[in-house]
Amino acid sequence: MLHKTLLAAFCASTLLAFSAPALAATQDMQSEQGTLEVKPIATGLEHPWALAFLPDSQGMLVTERPGNLRVVTAEGKLSAPLNGVPKVWSKGQGGLLDVALSPDFRQDRLIYLSYAEGGGQGGKAGTAVGRGRLSEDLTTLKDFRVIFRQEPKLSVGNHFGSRLVFDRDGYLFVTLGENNDRPTAQDLDKLQGKVVRIYPDGKVPDDNPFVGQAGVRPEIWAFGVRNPQGAALNPWTGTLWENEHGPQGGDEVNIIERGKNYGWPLATHGINYSGQPIPEANGKTAEGTVGPHHVWEKSPGLSGLAFYDGDRFKAWHHNAFIGALVTRELIRLKFDGDKVVHEERLLGELDKRIRDVRQGPDGYLYVLTDEADGGLYRVGLK
Repeated sequence: MLHKTLLAAFCASTLLAFSAPALAATQDMQSEQGTLEVKPIATGLEHPWALAFLPDSQGMLVTERPGNLRVVTAEGKLSAPLNGVPKVWSKGQGGLLDVALSPDFRQDRLIYLSYAEGGGQGGKAGTAVGRGRLSEDLTTLKDFRVIFRQEPKLSVGNHFGSRLVFDRDGYLFVTLGENNDRPTAQDLDKLQGKVVRIYPDGKVPDDNPFVGQAGVRPEIWAFGVRNPQGAALNPWTGTLWENEHGPQGGDEVNIIERGKNYGWPLATHGINYSGQPIPEANGKTAEGTVGPHHVWEKSPGLSGLAFYDGDRFKAWHHNAFIGALVTRELIRLKFDGDKVVHEERLLGELDKRIRDVRQGPDGYLYVLTDEADGGLYRVGLK
């Protein structure tokens, strides 16, 4: 009898050790539109970076910066890491970054990933983008192939970007950090500090603005960006919006247009972390460059960007939401046309670095927290 009792206790403790961690209770938080309901969906994610929704209520794909891609169900069940994901350069800010579904996913099942890739001179790294076919059982990326590489590789662990955005015509935009090598953002023979535009297979469209120019990378769509951590297609205008970290101060939102120069490091609202001016900067403006569409003199540490066009919460319609890593909150922007006319800070009670935000097919917002024990939360209005 004692043997059976001990065996039962051992089995119970073993089951307990391997059960999913208990989730915190749903929290109510106040906002200008009413009470927010913040529901934890999953925990135990290691520095999650991005999420994308699978069709037909199959759940979400979530990237973890150390190099794992997982499926999270609507109930919060967390899959084992998927097979077939490329090896990533997981140092500093590098690792597995963004994830996006092909616009024709129901037919081709292609998943796109951006990530830090090593192999550069002196052990340096750069951003790469590749794609693979998701197996029907959601366990494997098959036939993964790199379609784009940032060249040259110059990062020792900083400023990779990067977000992946498909436009209405099926072109793929990739935002690229300047690897903390400021002047390269203005060098058109390099892919640092750029927004590039490619076909889904990596080929360069003939109508890109710099195609055919000697000494210029044909992939470039726009340049002069610093470390773009958020990007999304405006659902009302079809334009590409991007947000990026300034240095100390000067985080900004830009509307990305063909062939335009967004100024970094010639123009900035920020200074060096040493307290000294940016050496290359002429001030807050510079001739021939586009100023920020919206700017924060004190940096929130901007991350993922999502526009809200759902029907579930009318109070959020025509708003945008941006994660903030430094101030540890979610920023809501209200517009008059394209002009930002109001800002609200949300989720401060969580006290967590908000890395990504997306609108789900159910009309709720979903946010990821960039922590060693990161979480996925569903946010809505009661």
